[in-house]
Amino acid sequence: MPSYNPPLRDIQFVLHEVLQVTQELAQIPKHADMDADTINAVLEEGGKFAAEVAFPLNLSGDQEGCHYDRDSHNVTTPKGFKEAYAQYVQGGWAALSCDPEFGGQGLPFVVNGQFYEMLNSANQAWTMYPGLSHGAYECLLAHGTPEQKNLYLPKLTSGEWTGTMCLTEPHCGTDLGLLRTKAEPQADGSYKITGQKIFISAGEHDMAENIVHLVLARLPDAPEGSKGISLFVVPKFNVAADGSIGERNTIYCGGIEHKMGIHGNSTCQMVLDGAVGTLVGQPHKGLAAMFVMMNAARLGVGNQSLGLTEVAYQNALAYAKDRIQMRSLTGAKAKDKPADPIIVHPDVRKMLLTAKAYAEGGRALQAFCALLLDKELHHPDEKVRKDSAEMLALLTPIVKAFLTDNGMQATILCQQVFGGHGYIKEWGMEQYVRDARINMIYEGTNTIQSLDLLGRKVLSNNGATLKKFGKLIGKLVEEEGVNEKMAEFINPIAYLGDQMTKFTTEIGFKGMQNPDEVGAAAVDYLRVAGHLVFGYFFARMAQVALRQIAAGNTDPFYQAKLQTARFYFAKLFPETTMLMRTARAGSRVLMDTDAVFA
Repeated sequence: MPSYNPPLRDIQFVLHEVLQVTQELAQIPKHADMDADTINAVLEEGGKFAAEVAFPLNLSGDQEGCHYDRDSHNVTTPKGFKEAYAQYVQGGWAALSCDPEFGGQGLPFVVNGQFYEMLNSANQAWTMYPGLSHGAYECLLAHGTPEQKNLYLPKLTSGEWTGTMCLTEPHCGTDLGLLRTKAEPQADGSYKITGQKIFISAGEHDMAENIVHLVLARLPDAPEGSKGISLFVVPKFNVAADGSIGERNTIYCGGIEHKMGIHGNSTCQMVLDGAVGTLVGQPHKGLAAMFVMMNAARLGVGNQSLGLTEVAYQNALAYAKDRIQMRSLTGAKAKDKPADPIIVHPDVRKMLLTAKAYAEGGRALQAFCALLLDKELHHPDEKVRKDSAEMLALLTPIVKAFLTDNGMQATILCQQVFGGHGYIKEWGMEQYVRDARINMIYEGTNTIQSLDLLGRKVLSNNGATLKKFGKLIGKLVEEEGVNEKMAEFINPIAYLGDQMTKFTTEIGFKGMQNPDEVGAAAVDYLRVAGHLVFGYFFARMAQVALRQIAAGNTDPFYQAKLQTARFYFAKLFPETTMLMRTARAGSRVLMDTDAVFA
């Protein structure tokens, strides 16, 4: 059976020693009184909930899955899920970062993000139910009418109701410009919506008394393509003006998907048969409004893989310390045993260190992005809000794609540490691999994220935002450039930062002549950018560790942090050299291949 221990020490290190979040939050009036003790106490209790309530349901939830009743269209979640959700609501966890105006606790997003990392480690399938509700809450908070906010936000905040986003249809996948769901205006100002949606996570379940669906559809006069999409709020049960639940709406589950992983989450085919909904935001502007939820979901998906990376690493490490097999190449290490623990073997350590490095780098990036979100929404300085939004937009596709690619690699490596036992269900490792696989696909495949990064976030403004991140690296290089102890961390990011400018310019020029050049280079480009970002954070973490050691701190945590950073720069960061070479190989070897596919 797998186990999980919340990584509170490393979370505290990232928040307080690297990012110094309390100093950053002190500049935001609504969070000015937030102190480290409060943050730590909240996360300690959150870790207990994750480890003691959500985690014990992970293996059983995967084995049982969800049950669909064709006659009633109802979905029953695995045993214990509903009760765990009731504890979640009762504990106030749903309201953690929501606005006090609607009953929320008003804590920073950077705190909520760390809580959700632990929930994702504990049980990704279960966590998707409340996780999607946060996106629905944010979308309605930003674009809902006062009436919609008053009707829905208090219940979404408390967790009494959950939320979904209904985007994809059977024929269109990511290309939402092709969607066909129709919305017919009614005399009372509402709309009757008809169509089909697929792959709707948590679309139907028994954990909450109502489900608030955010649905993309077309009005009768809608222009073609993505410019003709509107957004509607469509509840499972209609809601009266006083907030009470009314009759069942005609949106229902037509079936649940039988999936590779996340079996405990109901992935639904949703049918709308004249379902009553109300318009969110402006007509034909629904996709822009939905991007609030989509971007939140992309950050959340990166966090899902971060959680899986951490829990897979913990279990692989424990197994490697206990499992004995063969002797060390340099002589017996456990002389009192017939063989040595497999952790003595170099390649086993490489697999473990890869997972550990990807978890720690991902944790720093995820926390940094959550802090950017706090600044974007609540900082009193307009320039800070704008700069934070721009930086977050740049980093969002990296969080989604780089962390999920890394998560897939890490869970497979951790499964490999177990050998044949990793392929057996009761050890739990094969589930982490299966669950991690979806994270590279939904919320826009990782190729879509790569195109978004290179095309929209970098080339569209001639790399201006990327240069702003480069300034963060430049500042760190300036601080530590003459420090010999930091050279092994500073020199690689300084060199890659310089190379990144030339690399980006080269692809941009090629793309102007042939747009396929951008498509051919995008995935490699995103991984290079991901390593640049991870390298920056590992250098900052090494900086803190070295200063603590120099001050006489003997906590082995700091030595471990340095050793992980050294491994990352020696064994993982050099991938960038190969990636830039393959990106520069261009599109011809991909597109001039008609004979291959004839």
